[in-house]
Amino acid sequence: MHSYTEENYLKAIFKLIEHDSDVVTTNAIAEKLKTKAASVSDMLKKLADKKLINYQKYQGVSLTAKGEKVALNIIRKHRLWEMFLVEKLDFKWDEVHDVAEQLEHIKSEKLIAQIDKFLNYPKVDPHGDPIPDEKGKLQIQKSKSISNFKLNDVLIITGVVDHSPAFLRYLDKSGLALGNEIKIKEIIEFDKSLQIVVNKKNTIFISFEVAKNILVISK
Repeated sequence: MHSYTEENYLKAIFKLIEHDSDVVTTNAIAEKLKTKAASVSDMLKKLADKKLINYQKYQGVSLTAKGEKVALNIIRKHRLWEMFLVEKLDFKWDEVHDVAEQLEHIKSEKLIAQIDKFLNYPKVDPHGDPIPDEKGKLQIQKSKSISNFKLNDVLIITGVVDHSPAFLRYLDKSGLALGNEIKIKEIIEFDKSLQIVVNKKNTIFISFEVAKNILVISK
């Protein structure tokens, strides 16, 4: 059994490694968890003692196989809860993260397995992020940000990089949702903002910053 705090650290380390490199720094962990570097160092020593991470001072942090298994299990529970809240309890996708942060620490594996079955074994959560299966296998995403594509490319929205409620509400207001088809109609030379056509009907402008945070695949 692992504490709430230990699970949060392992999940944070996994996500930092997933999007950055094979090891992460103490400062990066502190920034992600919004805590002090000294507090992070203390926790890392505890996690290393439990063989959950590889840690040597000034040399970065990585997960052991045991630690990665715990992290993936927490991520699996978090994303299944998000899916359950949206699909069955009518939460919006900008409302579920904080609730799932609390629910992800429930220990009952039977409950999680039953929720997975009840939802018909979803592959992704409401934000398009892959859900690890019961063995901890995580499907590799092939999506890229809109900013990586060219004029006249036709794309399908598959996910988001920025999960903040403010960004998700912005997408809702702009009529941008998972599964929408978009076509890049114009790329503005000055600031790389884009004019896009959504579902062959609505034409809107999005900034380069927004484009970087929307994940798509080619149609």
